[in-house]
Amino acid sequence: MAAAQPQADLPLESPSNVTTSASQPSEIHLEHLQFPPGEATVHSPDHHTLFISLAPRPIQYHQAQDGKTHEALYRRGDFTITPADLPFFARWQGTENCLQLQMSDQFLRSVAQETLTGYSDHLTLVPTFQSRQGSIEAIATLMLTELQHRQSGSALYLDSLAQSLTVQLLRQHSSAQPQLPKYEGGLPPYQLRRVLSYVDAHLTQDIKLADLAQLLTMSPFHFGRMFKKSVGIAPHQYVIQQRVERAKTLLKKSDLAIIDIALDCGFSSHSHLSQQFRKVMGMTPRTFRG
Repeated sequence: MAAAQPQADLPLESPSNVTTSASQPSEIHLEHLQFPPGEATVHSPDHHTLFISLAPRPIQYHQAQDGKTHEALYRRGDFTITPADLPFFARWQGTENCLQLQMSDQFLRSVAQETLTGYSDHLTLVPTFQSRQGSIEAIATLMLTELQHRQSGSALYLDSLAQSLTVQLLRQHSSAQPQLPKYEGGLPPYQLRRVLSYVDAHLTQDIKLADLAQLLTMSPFHFGRMFKKSVGIAPHQYVIQQRVERAKTLLKKSDLAIIDIALDCGFSSHSHLSQQFRKVMGMTPRTFRG
């Protein structure tokens, strides 16, 4: 499970490098790696590294980090964690197929400070061999899938996933294992109105979670939780819902081509509108227009 200069033949498939659209593109970086049997070393001075096995059948690994070694069969969903500035070595037998996620230490600390109680400057991730946690696997896979589609309008969803993944790692695999503070209720009505007005005025733009949270001087993670308490759905779902509502109005009250309606509502293409419209309405835009 390593991307740095594998000492083997050429990769079976060139790794697909995709980066989240967080406020800084280098904060979280994802790669889908497929390599023949070989070995490699990863050493990232300022990024924490998470490897998640995607192999359909178990793969034998020999790994070393932090003065310790580990040898075992990795099943799909098994993952390792390597903190920033710690060398990690891996040798694998069989075709490697894994997801590599690298998160900047600056981003990790920012999320910890804004989100968790018991934050400490000494907080860091703990070196981990072969762990399993369904939520981490699910969030990382959703991030890769979303990024591979490269649809505009996905920044809000990706930001939410990045925040959630970071919090999961901090709570389960950090040196301090801090806790989430408890919040009762949702957003006050005046704050909710401000957010909804902003969304309505910026539907054609790629709205980010940080943009909405900043309106209320709130951390993105806390904002997402409180918004869902108030509205019943996550921010990215609400934005999609409002774009579909605008599309419905234009489909019935204008003669615009569907591709033009898609762009006017913040969708990247005719197919992007059709996909989301079908999810919400159970039919295509063309059928709805009649």
